[in-house]
Amino acid sequence: MTISIHDFFKKKKEKSNQPPRDKLDIPGDLWVKCYSCNSTIYNKDLEAALKVCPKCNYHFKLSASERIYFTLDEGSFEEINAAIRSRDFLGFVDSKPYAKRLEEAEMKSGLPEVVVTGEGTIKQWPVAVGIMDFGFMGGSMGSVVGEKVARLLEHALTRKIPAIIFSSSGGARMQEGIMSLMQMAKTSAALGRLRENNIPYISVLCDPTTGGTTASFAMLGDIQIAEPNALIGFAGPRVIEQTIRQKLPPGFQRSEYLLAHGMVDIVVHRKNLKKTLVYILSFLDYKGS
Repeated sequence: MTISIHDFFKKKKEKSNQPPRDKLDIPGDLWVKCYSCNSTIYNKDLEAALKVCPKCNYHFKLSASERIYFTLDEGSFEEINAAIRSRDFLGFVDSKPYAKRLEEAEMKSGLPEVVVTGEGTIKQWPVAVGIMDFGFMGGSMGSVVGEKVARLLEHALTRKIPAIIFSSSGGARMQEGIMSLMQMAKTSAALGRLRENNIPYISVLCDPTTGGTTASFAMLGDIQIAEPNALIGFAGPRVIEQTIRQKLPPGFQRSEYLLAHGMVDIVVHRKNLKKTLVYILSFLDYKGS
């Protein structure tokens, strides 16, 4: 279960001040099983490895709070547009009402929406940063996600600082119909204004990044970075195979395949991601207004 940004950093601080546990007081979340190789990993070792399996290199999904903690300078992140929330303007019902899904997603993730946006620093370099949390309705992009991303890009333009978005999404949110699809026009127009003013946009593609999110902003970066073996694409491999009636090549739509075919610029292990971002930011040399 993921927790809110505020609670995450509060618990981090409390942990550092706690006395050693009694030997018989054993919590139930000490061990984690790797989804890829089924190895059992000590939770503290996994966290120390930035949630990457030490045996098979599988990159576990990160919550928005964890991504901020692992990437930005401590205490530098200031959230913007935190109060914007989705609502069920269509009265949409499938197996359950959309309003109920939103309520459950917020309880599960501790977040009011998929994307957390704000400003922070990475080794003192100021950045406007957006982080998508897959734990909130599979990272689906609705109208509020598009609005928050567009406002983040406008913030980067006003402050004259690079924008970085960490994408992890299953695509557009079906419960909002065409409104979710229309976010592509809004976000791509905002990115166009950044480009016209020579403000860089760095896109970090995490597992998975698919569907409308890919088309709206995730694949429009000036610099495209992908985590290893991330699933990245528009339509899924199964849909493509059924459409063209052909077997797809091994590794299709994975980071390394996209790198080999010119769709991303670099594939970076999570342990090297912050260092890579620092290198890019120092090369770009944007100090902000």
